[in-house]
Amino acid sequence: MFGFFLCEGPVRNFEEAKAADTVRFGQLHRAMLERGVDLAPSAYEAGFTSLAHSDEDIDTTIAAFRDCFAAIA
Repeated sequence: MFGFFLCEGPVRNFEEAKAADTVRFGQLHRAMLERGVDLAPSAYEAGFTSLAHSDEDIDTTIAAFRDCFAAIA
């Protein structure tokens, strides 16, 4: 299980989570979909991995994140 917020510093509570950049999250979500990675559509939802995901799946997802962050920077 994983989650992330696009903001400065750690998120320790809901008030800090609400300050995250939701517009940028939407851009990231769309960019990831274009690369074949289906994330939860809201920054407030968790992502899940399982044993069904191969090392190749994980590597592909990490590469997509790198490309997408560069594209929306």
